[in-house]
Amino acid sequence: LSFEKATEIVDEHYAALAAAAAEAEAEAVPEEDPIVAEKREKAKELGVGVQIRQTNHEGVLVDWIQQAPENFDAIIINPAAYTHTSIAILDALKAVGIPAVEVHISDPMEREEFRHISYAGMYCEKTIRGQGIVGYGEAMMYLKDKYGG
Repeated sequence: LSFEKATEIVDEHYAALAAAAAEAEAEAVPEEDPIVAEKREKAKELGVGVQIRQTNHEGVLVDWIQQAPENFDAIIINPAAYTHTSIAILDALKAVGIPAVEVHISDPMEREEFRHISYAGMYCEKTIRGQGIVGYGEAMMYLKDKYGG
């Protein structure tokens, strides 16, 4: 077995595993989740459509951001710990060029100093911090007020 062939096999195996992980992560968030219920209720109240997704995988999140312009007018994002580390998420947001609002349930500015940096926030036109889950509704209202819909 040559090095090139072994590398090809490993790459194919890794691609298959990554695709399976992405597919598993893309499954809908359970309806009974109270955060999901609150977001859906606020969207209904505002008369806007919403799709709620959650993943623990940075690459999946980047893929979703890159697909957003085909389906959505804006992005509301809580990149969680990726807030402070992911230039890939920043680059994806910049590349798609649609409005984005960053939401954090807690206030990262009141936490450790390393959490004060937000790469996603460098693109997002607004950041809502420390408002709990109602911050998502605030983000929806902001986008609806600014862009209509």
